[in-house]
Amino acid sequence: MDRYDVLVIGGGQAGIPLAFALAKAGKKVALAERKLLGGSCVNFGCTPTKAAIASAKLAHQARRAGEYGIRIPEVKVDFFAVIERARRVAAHSREGHDSRLEHSENPKLLRGHARLEGREGFNGHGAFRVRIGERTIFAAQVVVNTGTRSLIPPIPGLMDIDVVHAGNWLELNTLPSHIAVIGGGYIGLEMAQFFSRMGSQVTVLHAGQRIADREDEDVSVELARLLEREGITIHTGVHVQRIERKHAEISIQFEQAGSASSRRVSHVFVATGRIMNSDDLGLETLGVRVTNRGAIEVNDRLETNVPGIYAAGDITGGPQFTHVAWDDYRVLESQLVGDRSWTSKRVVPYGLFTDPELGRVGISEREAREQGLEVHVVKFEMNRNGKAREIGEEDGFIKLVIDAKTERILGTAVLSSEGAELVHTYVTAMNADVPYTVIRDAVFAHPTLQEAIQSATALVPKQNPTLRLQVPVREVLTEGEAS
Repeated sequence: MDRYDVLVIGGGQAGIPLAFALAKAGKKVALAERKLLGGSCVNFGCTPTKAAIASAKLAHQARRAGEYGIRIPEVKVDFFAVIERARRVAAHSREGHDSRLEHSENPKLLRGHARLEGREGFNGHGAFRVRIGERTIFAAQVVVNTGTRSLIPPIPGLMDIDVVHAGNWLELNTLPSHIAVIGGGYIGLEMAQFFSRMGSQVTVLHAGQRIADREDEDVSVELARLLEREGITIHTGVHVQRIERKHAEISIQFEQAGSASSRRVSHVFVATGRIMNSDDLGLETLGVRVTNRGAIEVNDRLETNVPGIYAAGDITGGPQFTHVAWDDYRVLESQLVGDRSWTSKRVVPYGLFTDPELGRVGISEREAREQGLEVHVVKFEMNRNGKAREIGEEDGFIKLVIDAKTERILGTAVLSSEGAELVHTYVTAMNADVPYTVIRDAVFAHPTLQEAIQSATALVPKQNPTLRLQVPVREVLTEGEAS
């Protein structure tokens, strides 16, 4: 039977780089993957969705061409071509993983579903026994990186139709005439705008009282306004009661504010959350603790309650972002072959890739108030930024939450064109643990959207005088530039 120092279960954004890093450090490593390498990000998430959203944005900009003095007689969307491009982009990323692993002996790619089956030896302290397809292997340590899948809610009649969700939307070949998106969270809103810009009629049905309800109310309200301006219909406070197929249409019956309503659509996209892929891993054979949501419980070193078993990525129940999974690989590399200094205590930004984008990091105003913190909250409207006006992207605002005592940035929401890019100036300041005044007192190039990042900090009430950071120009020039 094959023996390994480490078995990584799941070839996602934590599992693949970790397997290579451990092998490079001298460990004998196996990587088990039952389906497609790359995880959700590469195969149906970040990579293809952003490719498709790029097509949708281009169509939207073409329709706005008249605002810029450009005449485009007709804008035609080839939905199949858009989907094919997204598929190609995803396949290109996946093939990179395939080619790298298929010919590798360490790490060794093992195809098949992996299931833990206890430990060898009578005392139960030996290597972990794992069945992968038809083979059984032993590993001294195991890392679980199996991710999540779309949660399909128990709505009567839902399973009787062909449900579209985050995992299968790339299989569509024809544009839905009218698609209902059940769920007004991040995935639901991105896909709602995508289909709308492709030419579908779109109705969003959300159970909460406002879309993107994890965000502050002013952010949610502005997002709703911008999406509705594009023709997307949004219903909040909705309880979907039943779904029925009626010939070529699908009838959705729901209750809103005590009144019964219905919509007839061609397709239903479900975006009501994710479920952990922990239910068929054999975790119970070793007593690995999981939450009632199926998340594997870990500490800030990604260790489970069973020594030698680790977990990474979405399966841990933390923020479900690719960049978090990738950083989990660095945490585990530090734990398994490093100095154990790297932990999951970190500043985590994220983006909502509607147009305009929402870049977010830290706590919201609501969370700050709930924690009883003394804060300054300021808002800078993007229509006050010169570059935004010049390029015709004036929608949105920047909202800053500043600790009134320490002058540190506690959180921010950047709802603007390129918002998911712009937020990283604040992310850097938070990681460096410097006051917001470092941004306020710097010199930013003009005209840029980044100037709005600085302009927001200038709205914070001044307290203590600060010294500007003085860096001699010659010290920051490269040798080539200095010549």
